[in-house]
Amino acid sequence: MSRFPAVTREAAPELPSPLPAQRVEGRISVAPMLDWTDRHCRYYLRLFCPSCVLYTEMVTAAALLHGRDPERFLVFSPEEHPLVLQLAGDDPSAMARAAAMGAAYGYDGLNLNVGCPSPKVQAGRFGACLMAAPSLVAELVAAMAESGLPVSVKHRLGLDREEDYDLLARFVETVAEAGCGHFIVHARNAWLQGLDPAANREIPPLRYAWVYRLKMDFPRLRLEINGGVESVPAILGHLRQVDGVMIGRAAYGQPALLAAAERALGRVDWNPSPGSILQDLRHYAEAADGALPAPRLARHLHGLAHGLPGARRWRRFLATALTAESAAAFLARAYGAFPPAFWDASFADAATALGSAPQRIRATP
Repeated sequence: MSRFPAVTREAAPELPSPLPAQRVEGRISVAPMLDWTDRHCRYYLRLFCPSCVLYTEMVTAAALLHGRDPERFLVFSPEEHPLVLQLAGDDPSAMARAAAMGAAYGYDGLNLNVGCPSPKVQAGRFGACLMAAPSLVAELVAAMAESGLPVSVKHRLGLDREEDYDLLARFVETVAEAGCGHFIVHARNAWLQGLDPAANREIPPLRYAWVYRLKMDFPRLRLEINGGVESVPAILGHLRQVDGVMIGRAAYGQPALLAAAERALGRVDWNPSPGSILQDLRHYAEAADGALPAPRLARHLHGLAHGLPGARRWRRFLATALTAESAAAFLARAYGAFPPAFWDASFADAATALGSAPQRIRATP
């Protein structure tokens, strides 16, 4: 049985015209978000976006090599493909072994985190602080590539308040020489002093033009843009300049944005509804046979009705998920708690799918 949406065939919303043929292949991806993009969240988001590339949460090499249960970080459902494992660390040998584990589990690619600014990550000498050590990043990329999987790097424009495009370009050039052909650029600096991770996603100014310039200066590299992308017009605009768009909080807070982007790119001709998404989630939860507690799935579903009538009541209902209750039982209860009009509503009716402010969440880029 397919776990992709049994979609409703309602009238499509008025979306921007599809991109010219040469840009239709531009990728959309969902950003790795610590504590959010676990396997259950990724399965849920896949229902909105069949072609999106999904990323795991950031996983440190140490957690995989020395943790008690590395499998909990690595296991995933086949429906999550294409799926990339994001790794963090500063030891090439450890990263090579962690990358080999990712390859053994069947991931489609690996990503090196060079963007996280949290103090804990800085103390481990990985994440954004690695931008100051491009030669080490190059070593890490080469070590990870020994796995046979393609390796990408997710990074910032620079550190703290420096505004030096040439320094950024030299970073990209150095890492590319190690064999990295795919860079995902969060179009902000990482301020390592004075800002927490949440503020680092808001206060440092966005400079999209720098990412566009990187694509011009390095035309053979795949350049993907990330940061502050909250609407279909923004996605389409970026894809006219770079090779891909990575969406973070907006995808989590209003996942219908992903479906709207798929339509605008001409990749699907359907509109999901809350009911079609719930139907596939019930199949997923039933397959877990009681092993998936309701809160572990319910915590990700706040955006299911974003922008639709009944959204507030839906969010209140999610708070009733009980640890002793299976996700399958909770979803069955949810179906009976709301009228058919709620489940049959089309996301085409939600203007937010075209770009109002998404639900604000706390997540690590």
